[in-house]
Amino acid sequence: MPTPRMSTEPSNRKGLLLILGAGGIAAAVAIAAPGLGLPSTTSSSITDSPKEVIDQVWQIVYRDYLDSTGQYSPERWTSLRRDLLNKSYAGTDESYEAIRGMLASLDDPYTRFLDPKEFKQMQIDTSGELTGVGIQITLDKDTKEIVVVSPIEGTPASKAGVQPKDVIVSIDGESTKGMTTEDAVKLIRGQEGSEVTLGLRRKGEVVTVPLKRARIEINAVESRLNTGSDGTKVGYIRLKQFNAKASREMRTAIRELEKQGAQGFVLDLRSNPGGLLEASVDIARQWLDEGTIVSTKTRDGIQDVRRATGSAVTDRPVVVLVNEGSASASEILSGALQDNNRAVLVGQKTFGKGLVQSVRGLSDGSGLTVTIAKYLTPKGTDIHKNGIRPDVPVELSEEEIQSLTVEQLGTGKDSQYRTAETTLIKALRSPERGQAYRPGSANLQSALRR
Repeated sequence: MPTPRMSTEPSNRKGLLLILGAGGIAAAVAIAAPGLGLPSTTSSSITDSPKEVIDQVWQIVYRDYLDSTGQYSPERWTSLRRDLLNKSYAGTDESYEAIRGMLASLDDPYTRFLDPKEFKQMQIDTSGELTGVGIQITLDKDTKEIVVVSPIEGTPASKAGVQPKDVIVSIDGESTKGMTTEDAVKLIRGQEGSEVTLGLRRKGEVVTVPLKRARIEINAVESRLNTGSDGTKVGYIRLKQFNAKASREMRTAIRELEKQGAQGFVLDLRSNPGGLLEASVDIARQWLDEGTIVSTKTRDGIQDVRRATGSAVTDRPVVVLVNEGSASASEILSGALQDNNRAVLVGQKTFGKGLVQSVRGLSDGSGLTVTIAKYLTPKGTDIHKNGIRPDVPVELSEEEIQSLTVEQLGTGKDSQYRTAETTLIKALRSPERGQAYRPGSANLQSALRR
């Protein structure tokens, strides 16, 4: 899948793709630059393929890894390389296990090795097509449990009521204790039409959820024109994930809704688990004419700052809906709009995943995702583990969570949307200014006045 090179790396590194998903089922692909030029070893030949791949992984981590856990030591990492390259490996299975063990010592669930099959599946996932049950998963660093970031709308998991923060305790009766996200993905995925049963712990109780696997083409954007209680025309846009289609679909939705008379917008990022960095930046530029969008900080300091380019598609006011399933790229977008006073955020605190991974192809067709940076909002806020707090906190009731269907999102039956719509109408009226909405200002104080 052709994808533009991200500029968070020096310009001589070609084909690098950055992903901001929360791990597990959705990811992306890139080709690593040859010739890493890092410390060599004289104690063992690495010309044979298993050792070559081990050394490629080692060198990428040595050069680029951002330690967010305190578990990385250059001296220990160098010693580990020497030990691994002095061993003999019967084949790729043994060398792959050695690589996974090496990466596990970093205590970073987002730095992961993918065998050739898993790596190929990454390319399919970010193209906007998925095979499976449709959930984004991650490994909780503290509990080591497999946690659902978000079900993907319209998929078997979403229809069955799987929720963000559900803990997957079993897959087809097998306990997930000690599993990596790769282990879980292998069990969850399977032939289209086959079934898999997940045991989910939710608020202290375990529920059993049978699911039928399916192949789903995912449209990133869903939109429609709503009419507010006072007759205001509200453009409702739900962004489900930041895949390769997202930016184009967002631009089309904004323009079509304005043609239909939208006076303002509600942008729904609830349960959006993230995706491609470039998609989040481009979509932010569709809403922002000026200002910083995001900065990335590597172990060497601030390496890249993304800014608006004066190319906003609309200057109409926008309210953004977020919840605990809004992660990563969703947090970049919502943080950029909030910090630039371009939007009011309504809902719940976001997931809190602020690490950036690059994805590298290796010589034998396998791949590696490695944490290389953390991202900061325009005001310098580190989102990782902290999340973004909404300007207007609103939670769905337990009754709503159980009864609200996908079709009812963004309608009068959705209490978070109702609050977002009311907030938007207040911003449009802007009574104390007595003037139309100004680009670059969400008239925040007026919008929040009760």
